[in-house]
Amino acid sequence: MKVTVDIDCTPEEARRFLGLPDLTPVHDAYVEAMRKAVSDAIGPDALAGAVKNWGPMSDAVLAPWKALFEQMGIEQMGFGKPGGANK
Repeated sequence: MKVTVDIDCTPEEARRFLGLPDLTPVHDAYVEAMRKAVSDAIGPDALAGAVKNWGPMSDAVLAPWKALFEQMGIEQMGFGKPGGANK
């Protein structure tokens, strides 16, 4: 058996019917914060730096891994050791 129900309603009506929270104020606050950040940015470089820090893989997260890999590479090549490549 197959039953099809068509409901003609707006997204707002559907949200209320299902009991979902109204996130419009949160969305509006976020959009306003983004507008302010863009308008107050000194230039494209400042905006790019801010966006990079907001991301899940920001420099703060990647810096320890980068340092670890650099150190491993330096030790593998013998740099910093007596008789190593930097002699």
